[in-house]
Amino acid sequence: MATISSITVAPMAKTLISNRVQRLPVNLSKSKSFWPSVPSFLRPRTQASKSSPAREQDLKTDEKSMSIDVLQRFINLNLGNWNGSFYQFDSHGNLMQKVHTKLSANSYGEDELTSLIQTLYIRQPPSSTSISGQDTESEWAEYKIKETNMFTVDKYQQIGFFPNERAFSLRYLTAGMLETVLRQGVLGEDDTGEESPKNLKLPSRRPSIVCENCLYSQEKDMRARAFHVLDPKGILEMILIFLEERDGVPFPTSLDNSEDNTNRISPFLGKWKGHSITKRSGVYGATISEADTAALLEIDDKGQLIQNLTSTSSAGDVTTNIHWTGILSENLVTFDRGFQMTLLPGAMYMGCPSDVAKSVAQSKSFHLEFCWMESPDKRQRLVRTYDVEGLAVSSTYFFETKL
Repeated sequence: MATISSITVAPMAKTLISNRVQRLPVNLSKSKSFWPSVPSFLRPRTQASKSSPAREQDLKTDEKSMSIDVLQRFINLNLGNWNGSFYQFDSHGNLMQKVHTKLSANSYGEDELTSLIQTLYIRQPPSSTSISGQDTESEWAEYKIKETNMFTVDKYQQIGFFPNERAFSLRYLTAGMLETVLRQGVLGEDDTGEESPKNLKLPSRRPSIVCENCLYSQEKDMRARAFHVLDPKGILEMILIFLEERDGVPFPTSLDNSEDNTNRISPFLGKWKGHSITKRSGVYGATISEADTAALLEIDDKGQLIQNLTSTSSAGDVTTNIHWTGILSENLVTFDRGFQMTLLPGAMYMGCPSDVAKSVAQSKSFHLEFCWMESPDKRQRLVRTYDVEGLAVSSTYFFETKL
């Protein structure tokens, strides 16, 4: 799904959320704004003024054309009718609820006025007033999602897009959508403070980070969209997964009936070899680097998880090695470097710092990761990197095979 940075209810229902995106105060850093402007080292460099005005205009036109092309490819990737389910997990990977969804995505306009318009439908729970033993037609709540266009995709969503690999990351500034979906899908739009259903946890009204990583299936016209939701203190609060199939059966592969719920670490153990592509955030999507990668995840004789990651630049001149030791407790892996992995059904995991506030306090960048192992020997990973002030600055796509 392209964007859910802000949602409004369809005209026939009452409006719950403003389309206006608000800047959210957070307490991760007392001395720095959490959503700053783009740092200088990532800004496009302009040459001093030997270029003629005509040449500068040509460059601007080329950049504009390139960004329009990227946006159009992004829109084309998302077009269609998507059927699936929305899953809510706590930070330890326990399923809290499942809601059936549909998504209709269309576009209009041309060139810089091209926009993606989407409507999300959420199946409502059966009415408590229905007659026992009598089949009733399902009711669906309808939501108009904020349009995606040249303005929103770069300014608000900070897209990280990989057209050939069919993957993207988006940044969000509010969790209004999340609360609306949960309240409308489970509590109903007229809920004004009644007790939540058992095991339902609504997200914080002011999260520090809401990030979507989307990976498309390598085998069929299907996708998984994964959301990290971190609370204002920088701690993972919940994980959301949309599993959707385009123009397919009403509800594709399910995560709540997977057979791997009891041993979710097994699919990821072993040696992996692959390739990575890193791009700057933004609609221009310039590639920063490419690298060959190798990964090893194993359990030693003490029951500890050992992870080794190696990355060698395509030019072969830079090699990076990372060695982590971790502890597995049910579905949560905690590494000694302050990083954690939440294991999910369906051979998926979500990774993030155990404490983002600590990374910020130590002036360290950090990353959020989504991994989907669709077949026993192949997996995709998408990593969203943030700078020390919490700005999404790059995205990295990995495709790896098991040795």
